[in-house]
Amino acid sequence: MRTLLAALVATTILAGAAQATTVYPLSRATILAGSPFDFKIELPGVVNAEDVKVTVNGEDYAAALGSAAEFVAEEKGKEDKVLGSALILRGARILKAGSYKVDVTAGGETKSVTWEVYETTAQPKAKNVIFLLGDGLSVAHRTGARIMSKGMTEGKSNGRLAMDDLDHMAFVGTSATDAIATDSANTMSAYMTGHKTAVNALGVYADRTPASLDDPKVETIAEALRRTTKKAIGVVSTAEIEDATPAAVVAHTRKRADKADIVGMFYAVQPEVILGGGSAYFLPQATPGSKRKDDKDYIQLFKDAGYALATDRTELEASSGTNAAKLLGLFHTGNMDSILDRNFLKKGTVSKFPNQPGLVDMTHAALTQLSKNEDGFFLMVEGATIDKMSHPMDWDRALYETIEFDKAVGVARDFAAKNPDTLIVVTGDHTHGISVIGTIDDEKPGTEMRQKVGIYADAGFPNYEDKDGDGYPDKVDPTRRLAVFSSNFPDYYETFRPKLDGPFEPTVQNENKEYVANPAYKDVPGAVLREGNLPKSSESAVHAVDDVVLQASGPGSEGFKGYMEESDIYRVLADSLALGSPDKISAK
Repeated sequence: MRTLLAALVATTILAGAAQATTVYPLSRATILAGSPFDFKIELPGVVNAEDVKVTVNGEDYAAALGSAAEFVAEEKGKEDKVLGSALILRGARILKAGSYKVDVTAGGETKSVTWEVYETTAQPKAKNVIFLLGDGLSVAHRTGARIMSKGMTEGKSNGRLAMDDLDHMAFVGTSATDAIATDSANTMSAYMTGHKTAVNALGVYADRTPASLDDPKVETIAEALRRTTKKAIGVVSTAEIEDATPAAVVAHTRKRADKADIVGMFYAVQPEVILGGGSAYFLPQATPGSKRKDDKDYIQLFKDAGYALATDRTELEASSGTNAAKLLGLFHTGNMDSILDRNFLKKGTVSKFPNQPGLVDMTHAALTQLSKNEDGFFLMVEGATIDKMSHPMDWDRALYETIEFDKAVGVARDFAAKNPDTLIVVTGDHTHGISVIGTIDDEKPGTEMRQKVGIYADAGFPNYEDKDGDGYPDKVDPTRRLAVFSSNFPDYYETFRPKLDGPFEPTVQNENKEYVANPAYKDVPGAVLREGNLPKSSESAVHAVDDVVLQASGPGSEGFKGYMEESDIYRVLADSLALGSPDKISAK
């Protein structure tokens, strides 16, 4: 009975919350002065327009926000269900910094939210910004990559990662507006807009309507740069370029899966450099391999807009000799292969795409192209495959990816050494439940792999070698290697070994649509069935809620310190670039 009463109380609370008036931007939003945003009020019931009163700091909202909103008498949901009335004003702007209180009255319903509108320095601190994002980058990824790449003697690392010596540091909270847990869409969106949002959303506040492209928009950093500067923009990723992290630089959608639409959003902004995978969404539907549902040929559209096209590493290297002002590089129909597959094992889809460039290659090419702009640039570089290999708990691939990402950081640092007016920011968008707990020693007696895990003093040190000096272990499977495990997992077979035949696929679906341990690994000698701690609807490990670490150096980096929200990071970027300087606030 007590359980039933508790359930009824919880249901009542949730129902009440669902019926409350909602104002977008949400309370405690921080808004760049002069930056356009969509203002929306969702009312829980149907009301008359004359019964709605909205004020901003006591005055009528239309005066404060620039114009009057459209009144929607009956906003519709799925199956034309009436959700209530709404007001929406596209492209509202506030030009004066300060604290703002929005009060809404509609009949007996009231709602108040507060916003902080901020200006920035009058003059930019940095000419260039290189924002490097390791997707899913956690502390253990860094630790494991350092040990793998540099080695360790008597408890001290034999070398340092490029990211280790960046001057300023902050811990960054990653949670979404609708959950403590998070994904790459809302996290990167917070970095790139200064507004937190819901899981799966990009550049919008997630409203109650089912359509994914009509939600209240906020300005992205690419749009702010186009509005207020003449700087070049670059987006680089080892994922599909329409994937959540690169898309967040330009996109507005409630649904990160709107990849065909996101290509159109890239075309609208036209960053000077776009490099990554995902060509399937650029190709018209009649082209084999296309994932579009229309006849638009975005590759041709980009070429007509003045872009040089590169489709493999050779063409990317040759692009530095072209006179084209803009560069589009698409090197895979989907996500690009991991460096372990691409450069060492030749597994995954490398046979289909044998000449893919790596993240270091793409970062070099992007900097070469963008630095031609005398006004400077903003470049986002994503090491996407850290996350994509961490979900299936393919830790060896994830750590090799972290080494490659750090090498891209090294490229950025080399550029900044010659161009000291460059701000470098290195961070993750969210974490994974990854921990390095010791070593796995094949030379220990017996056949039970679990007994070969060394902990505490028994761990010793791994015996990776890098005789060719390229920064990667010569072998991913030495006899004594890192023991890495996840705090969360579905049912799967733990093999305690690197996956040499291709990326790990820990689960398959059964006839009940549940994810169960993939039997392909059942008979690997020493494999152990781990009963999962995730719902059976989970096919892989999931993101953790832990804070991410941010490090930075260069002009403006002193703004990163202590604990920050991801939306706070945008404010430091905007200040470093003077996007909200008094002379730019009125810019359209």
